[in-house]
Amino acid sequence: MNNPLRSPDIVWRVEKRRQAEVLKALEAGEDVDDSGTVILLQSGMMHQLNLVGGLIWQQCDGQQTLAAIAAELAREFSVEQEEVESDVDEFVTDLKERGWLING
Repeated sequence: MNNPLRSPDIVWRVEKRRQAEVLKALEAGEDVDDSGTVILLQSGMMHQLNLVGGLIWQQCDGQQTLAAIAAELAREFSVEQEEVESDVDEFVTDLKERGWLING
């Protein structure tokens, strides 16, 4: 899946205030891995994505390649792109298997 696209069956929103809190906690060196910042609703079920998952999700617009998404995350977190490429690929593959992402 080179240009992942969010499934139109998913209703979602960014919890902006929560995202700001998580970013502040991250800057303070706190563990924020389990802190949800994006809410997904599918078939009456609610799911939360953590900060990184939410940032990836927001970029899955059918226009961005996996490499472009990885590059943006690398810039956001000041790491090498190669460090995040496999994580982005793994996350997107998981969401595709769930039916939450489709080919754009």
